[in-house]
Amino acid sequence: MGIGNIGLPGLLLIAVVVLVLFGRGKISSLMGEVGKGITAFKKGVNDGTKELEEDAAEAAKDVTPEDQKDKV
Repeated sequence: MGIGNIGLPGLLLIAVVVLVLFGRGKISSLMGEVGKGITAFKKGVNDGTKELEEDAAEAAKDVTPEDQKDKV
């Protein structure tokens, strides 16, 4: 029996053991911290993406020399 063959009864047994060892309050606070971490990670990814888009937009601006802009 490998780790891939745990199944539903095994997962339920593990969940009960974890609940008994740590208690409901500790688990809920731990899950809250995990949720905050995921939220912070997503915010960081979005901020990084936005920064990359702004850098690309800055690079794509008109780079025509001033004396050449009048000419058609």
